[in-house]
Amino acid sequence: MKKNKLFISGDEAIAIGTKLARPHVIAAYPITPQTIAVERLSDMVENGELQAEYMHVESEHSAISAAMGASAVGARTFTASSSQGLVYMAEGLHYASGGRFPIVMMNANRSLALPWSIYGDQRDSLGLLDSGWIQVYAEDAQEALDMIIQAYKIAEHPKVLTPIMVNIDGFILTHTYEMVEIPEQEAVDAFLPPFETPNKMSFEEPKNMGFSSQPIDNTEFKYQQDRAILYAHKIIEQTDAEFDKAFGRKYHGMVENYRCDDADQIIVTLGSICGTTRLIVDELRNQGEKVGLLKIRYMRPFPEKEIQELTANAKAIGVLEKNISFGYEGTVYTNVNSAIAKTGKRPYLKNFVGGFGGRNISKDDIRKMFTTLKTQEKTENTVEYFNLNVATDERR
Repeated sequence: MKKNKLFISGDEAIAIGTKLARPHVIAAYPITPQTIAVERLSDMVENGELQAEYMHVESEHSAISAAMGASAVGARTFTASSSQGLVYMAEGLHYASGGRFPIVMMNANRSLALPWSIYGDQRDSLGLLDSGWIQVYAEDAQEALDMIIQAYKIAEHPKVLTPIMVNIDGFILTHTYEMVEIPEQEAVDAFLPPFETPNKMSFEEPKNMGFSSQPIDNTEFKYQQDRAILYAHKIIEQTDAEFDKAFGRKYHGMVENYRCDDADQIIVTLGSICGTTRLIVDELRNQGEKVGLLKIRYMRPFPEKEIQELTANAKAIGVLEKNISFGYEGTVYTNVNSAIAKTGKRPYLKNFVGGFGGRNISKDDIRKMFTTLKTQEKTENTVEYFNLNVATDERR
């Protein structure tokens, strides 16, 4: 296969991946650090490179509303947001998932106000895990581009019909440049068929859409929505295998197992920090330490079985996340802890929380986390805010 590589940012990778998926409608509203993605798509539409309707709407709420309207008539749709824009969309996110509209959206992970910050953490998307969207987290620009293409195939599967949010870390991925392999349009067309859905307005087959329900039947709608996301687990694995066959790149489905099989200490994390963690795993392995990385790619559907299997022999597990559910613990940790608790095993567990507002998570930070896991340091709190600029932990 012909190899075409470009030196591009994560935002540009998202735009190119979207173009290759041939959306019919793009609903765009700018917000840092997502703006470059929709700007590039605007350029592509303007110069005829992409045949699509480009809608520059007046807000993020309008963007998700326009995407739903387009999907409701059978159009393949794309939108993008970040941070405050994403939470402004929150009402529409539930509408889109409840309406079973397979919209694909890119979210540039960014901190939420207050304090106001344009820099990245993952509280925006993780705070919306219960909105009924499939959520995938990319590690680098190549994965971001490839996940956009995979997302359409997964979302549009007739047994899934669920919107997907592709998350990439703000600035760390959106604005940094790297070499990215660009698939040929013909290969993407062969991999991703034209969008067909029974869930659309039609004169030939009229149906009621966007309706109200009564207590007697509402639970059944939510049950079907839940079953569809759970079924997506199978389609995610299948789609990744097909992508590997078509393009020679695979992402291991729901999670990536990096040297976990015989590891005594494992760090579980997601997003761009996986790259740094992988470097430290290799470094410590060279020193004789039995450590590993479990990279979560999909937070919904949640990879419960994979986490249980890959951590089965670990003595200590740390969950590293740029998120906190205020007053308790990190959301990723809650999910991982629940999965492990169901096995009946109780390894040493630690929740490493930090990186808020774009603060750097260094290699030294990750080395210290592995040391904590190895020594199984006894502390009052499971949650550890690392690299704080204060001397005391004021958690009660």
